[in-house]
Amino acid sequence: MESVGILGGTGPAGRGVALRMASCGFDVVLGSRDADRASAVAADMSVRGQGSVRGDSNEAAAQCDLVVVATPFDSAVATVSALRSSLANKIVVSMVNALVRENREVLPLYPSRGSMAAQIAHALPESRVVGAFHHLPAAMMEDLDSGLEADVVIFSDDDTARARVGEIVDMMPGLHAVIAGSMSLASAIEAFTAVCISINIRHKAHSYVRLAGLHH
Repeated sequence: MESVGILGGTGPAGRGVALRMASCGFDVVLGSRDADRASAVAADMSVRGQGSVRGDSNEAAAQCDLVVVATPFDSAVATVSALRSSLANKIVVSMVNALVRENREVLPLYPSRGSMAAQIAHALPESRVVGAFHHLPAAMMEDLDSGLEADVVIFSDDDTARARVGEIVDMMPGLHAVIAGSMSLASAIEAFTAVCISINIRHKAHSYVRLAGLHH
């Protein structure tokens, strides 16, 4: 089974992805700028299944077979740029959303290249960048008993990398892969995360995306 590194993985979103990947057999390295903090966070996680989660530096996470970017949006490009040689020829999954909180709403920001996935792809010309995991409530992702049954919208200009990420998502408990299309859809998909979070704030809920009419 491939190893998976999660850059900036100690936040709620990264931890949720790590737990669900570990539960279907992946060995996950939770990366952070502070390796000791990452180790402490990983030690607190109740991992199920055949996989594992350990904490280490972002540099160590970048050595894994497949790498997920879960950093805050304002540090994502700097983080991946510094790891560019380690990330060459690998699938790099961006789950980064550029969002700003304004009163009781979250609004999307539009980076200069239109999306965070495009910013990351530009910074990593030798990597195979795929977007996934954008519309998921972190609290439900972290709770393996939450009953989550969410669709994960996936996009990339690299067909084989996109298909591989789809296969992995379908292995993860409670998640169903939906291939949307190319990187051209990144801006709309990332921005919709602001809608999801704003709805959850307003309704004090943990809603998520299910697309009717697809055969799972």
